[in-house]
Amino acid sequence: MGPGTTLGPFRFAAFRAIWIANLFSNVGSMIQSVAAAWLMTELTDSHRLIALVQASTTLPILLFGVVAGAIADNFDRRRVMLTAQIGMLIASGVLALASYEGFVTPAILLVLTLAVGIGTALNSPAWQASVRAQVGREDLPQAISLNTIAFNLARSVGPALGGLLISLWDIGLAFALNAVSYIALIVVLLRWRPQVEPPVRGPMLATIKAGLHFCMGSPPVRKVLLRGAVIGFGLSAYQALLPAVVRDQLGSGEIGFGILLGAFGISSILSALFVGSAMRRLGSEAAIGLGTVAFIAAEAVLALSHGLGLGLVAALLGGVGWVLTLTTLNVAMQVRSPDAILGRCLAIYQAITFGGMAIGAWVWGAVADWHDIQVSLLTAAAWLGISLVLLRLFLPMPARGEGVHH
Repeated sequence: MGPGTTLGPFRFAAFRAIWIANLFSNVGSMIQSVAAAWLMTELTDSHRLIALVQASTTLPILLFGVVAGAIADNFDRRRVMLTAQIGMLIASGVLALASYEGFVTPAILLVLTLAVGIGTALNSPAWQASVRAQVGREDLPQAISLNTIAFNLARSVGPALGGLLISLWDIGLAFALNAVSYIALIVVLLRWRPQVEPPVRGPMLATIKAGLHFCMGSPPVRKVLLRGAVIGFGLSAYQALLPAVVRDQLGSGEIGFGILLGAFGISSILSALFVGSAMRRLGSEAAIGLGTVAFIAAEAVLALSHGLGLGLVAALLGGVGWVLTLTTLNVAMQVRSPDAILGRCLAIYQAITFGGMAIGAWVWGAVADWHDIQVSLLTAAAWLGISLVLLRLFLPMPARGEGVHH
């Protein structure tokens, strides 16, 4: 576990504790995500409303992400994360109670998942910017990759648990378990005392303007942001329409839904173990290209699936594509952002990338309602294929070392 190795960041006690607690929190989030998506399929036949469950968790990042980045740079990032975690615990607790009492409607479900999404939007820039305070700079790419592994380990375990819980017990229990899962991370954050310089506060509007000015004025960063928006729009169809595909095309239930999400997570974990070496060996352009091709195949195979076998193939391809594209973009953004405005830069990146996903989820859901799920998924795959060629020609990823901040 030496510096720069895959497991090197685990040398740092703070990183270990936060990583483990965050893993449990992510497992809870995945359980809730499965339960919310499946509950909506029971409440309505509208593909658009089903897709909006996915959009409700990412739309707040588009709407509030830049403000959250300014908050992360103006205030103690640990306290910002604590506030967000406590808020998400409360929202999930209310959702569990509403489900238990049986008065959840599509509108209530969307409002409460939106509230959790707002907590995620507030938490994410502070959490990502705090990674530098947890590990040495030489371990930063590996730390980002390990955080991706934690997320995708949760993605593999959480959906399977979620599918099991809602099929054998109750959807309300899944929501309650997510509420409880925030407690471990809250305890770790309360005990963590990072050695960092106190933030220099400025007026919020001026702080936001400074972050936007840097991102829009840096050609390498602009390239990363535009790539994130275009790719996020195309990737979103898989996640947004998967519950409807399982119900309408595969004729499966909660267990099948959990199995496919679990396979996606397992594939993501295995890919995350090698994404760092892939970026070093291939370069960011080739890594993103390979990931995009994998996701094009995933959406196309899912569109043509009429059984769990092909669905599993799509899930495995999707996991590879998801990690290769988004981890490469994240690292490219991290290393090109000055530390003083890191929270704002990462928030702007997330707002644009996840905003693209939120808009995409609504669009692909609308296309599925207008025509059918198969056409929507194949159109999303075509979007990724065409954009891959055009972006490679006209908006290539920054060259190695271009715009990097030391």
